[in-house]
Amino acid sequence: MGLREHRMKIKRKLRIENLYIRNFFSEFLGTFILIVFGVGVNAQTTLGKSSAGEFLSVNLGWGWGLAMGVWASGGVSGGHLNPAVSCATVILGRLKFAMFPIYVLGQLLGAFVASACVYGVYYDALNNFDGGNRSVIGTTATAGIWATYPQSYLSTLSGFGDQVFGTMLLVIGVMAITDRFNTAPGSNMTPLAAGGLLTVIGMSFGLNCGYAINPARDFGPRAFTACAGWGVEVFTAYDYWFWVPLVAPFLGALSGAWLYQLLVGIHTFQEEEETIIPLSIDSKDLHQHSKSTVVEMYADHDVL
Repeated sequence: MGLREHRMKIKRKLRIENLYIRNFFSEFLGTFILIVFGVGVNAQTTLGKSSAGEFLSVNLGWGWGLAMGVWASGGVSGGHLNPAVSCATVILGRLKFAMFPIYVLGQLLGAFVASACVYGVYYDALNNFDGGNRSVIGTTATAGIWATYPQSYLSTLSGFGDQVFGTMLLVIGVMAITDRFNTAPGSNMTPLAAGGLLTVIGMSFGLNCGYAINPARDFGPRAFTACAGWGVEVFTAYDYWFWVPLVAPFLGALSGAWLYQLLVGIHTFQEEEETIIPLSIDSKDLHQHSKSTVVEMYADHDVL
């Protein structure tokens, strides 16, 4: 047996055939990459007291983190990396409901493990910054490295609206980027476009409460900080703020998905349907206009 055949044999043995497990690991890895870069840049900027980064660095770190996460996982699970995005795909009929909890579990665990890794890397720097006193509020607060918290002036209602609006923009952008019947980029450029989208959202709407717009991005790291020394205050601070970035993104994602479909998506699809598929096809011409072409068109349009 040659070396190539030996590698192929090992690959076949290691390959996971169960679709649920494959998608779980894919979303786990993709979200891990997103969070490890995003929380990592937060940590470097905060613990370095802005000498090793600034707000632009934060936006770029999160944007490139998303791009790399989607590049890593997109070929298997689609690279959602966000329960709100996964929820929108379920509502639109593009993801089986039974698959939804698998995606969410992978995303949450990926975010939690990534948070732990960043904590380990910056443990000494963290102690140097806060003297070992883990706090959520104050001049040496460090919980905000992992989870998002509102500005002191922000009301819960305004913060909820901020998260709905930000997630709506995210999902509208994702829908446009992945709609092959619109002006979508090539599949190899989709992650870069998604990363740019997140970057510009952060640069435009990151002031109020840190543009979580992703329940896994916020809740996974928040749960880690609760376990790692910050305690239950990460949930009770700012009038129990934690539920806002956990709930509001779902409403924003659904609004964005339906808004895009209503105003753009269904119209581009109808035009493609009319121009690509003849009004009538004789049975003898089916070899020229195969059913596979029609199925492929519908399937490709249904990929978020």
